[in-house]
Amino acid sequence: MVPHLTTALTGPLLDLEQRFLENCAQIEHWLRCQWQEHPPPFYTSCDLRNSGFKLAPVDTNLFPGGFNNLNPAFLPLCVQAAMSAIEKICPQAKSIVLIPENHTRNQFYLQNVARLAQILRMTGLEVRIGSLSPEINVPTPIDLPNGETLLLEPLVRNGNRVGVEGCIPCAILLNNDLSAGIPTILQNLDEQFVLPPVHAAWAVRRKSKHFAAYDQVANDFAQAIGIDPWRINPAFGVCRSVNFQERQGEECLKANVDAVLEKVRNKYREHGIDETPYVVVKADAGTYGMGVMTVKDASEITGLNRRQRNKMSVVKEGLEVSEVLIQEGVHSFETVGGAVAEPVIYMIDRYVVGGFYRVHTNRGKDENLNAPGMHFEPLAFTTGCNLPDACCCNPDAPPNRFYAYGVVGRLACLAAALELESTAPK
Repeated sequence: MVPHLTTALTGPLLDLEQRFLENCAQIEHWLRCQWQEHPPPFYTSCDLRNSGFKLAPVDTNLFPGGFNNLNPAFLPLCVQAAMSAIEKICPQAKSIVLIPENHTRNQFYLQNVARLAQILRMTGLEVRIGSLSPEINVPTPIDLPNGETLLLEPLVRNGNRVGVEGCIPCAILLNNDLSAGIPTILQNLDEQFVLPPVHAAWAVRRKSKHFAAYDQVANDFAQAIGIDPWRINPAFGVCRSVNFQERQGEECLKANVDAVLEKVRNKYREHGIDETPYVVVKADAGTYGMGVMTVKDASEITGLNRRQRNKMSVVKEGLEVSEVLIQEGVHSFETVGGAVAEPVIYMIDRYVVGGFYRVHTNRGKDENLNAPGMHFEPLAFTTGCNLPDACCCNPDAPPNRFYAYGVVGRLACLAAALELESTAPK
């Protein structure tokens, strides 16, 4: 199923896609050299926005929670990629402990955990699920709608390693973004691999650091294949010491909104684009689409009502927002079933292992789709994002359309590698 893209076959995006296809060998060589210098995270997911004239990442998640939304046909790709990642980290591993979020009642998320455990088991590992939840103090079976059962076990610590009763492996895999902080049981695990490392947690990580790294990656990549980096890179600014409740930091927000909007207006004029520029103001740390608003004029920042300020003030785990990213908004001209959609690309190690569409029937092309009411189209990608057919007479064929997604998704993954290197504790 290929989504309807209003600019398909006629818009400037085709030129960008064609540029990728024409430079496929050079792109793959460039990426291969980058991975040798900058090992990728164990896994990532990347939210993309496709405006026809621009294809760019707007968020990169280092604790992806939607493996259950991938096309089941991609399972062999996931297993092979996971094998590669594990062999590089802990080749003799017999077991691994997976640490999920504390969502013991979120059936959709638990299905993601089950799919992730299935992938790991098929690599030849014994998989145990160790929970950080205080509710899990004894082994606790959780029944899933598809008839599967997950066994959640309390984590235990043994010296500078952590695991579950009877299993202290050489590596643990975090699928918990640790928004509320890094718990004591996961600190100073210097005898064990933690994947991703704990400094990837939202308690430490900042989106502005990631997009600063992506800015470097996009510029280097664009120079290598001869394109304007803006076509794959959203402009951004950042404000610290913000308090929406007390209207603290409004001048910084207003100045950054103005600055980013002016950059976008100039680019729209340069490329002859007749669209209304906008920015997305979002918490600099956190996920689940919380603490996000769309702004088309800086005056909207100073005119927030109490409800809007409350919405922007807190994110996951009830944490207060004090730092925000002001990011260029990228319109989404893709639709699935008549509703606005955005592609989400999943990677394990350096390999694209699938993707799906986040769809929202009540949101517009310039709004955040990661919000209540969204749904996913898990079978949207009927083919992979890394096998283009450059000789195909139909450039809109799925392998070619989706190859561009795979390229930009891997650029975001590379940026995450640079980000983790630059923020690693000394």
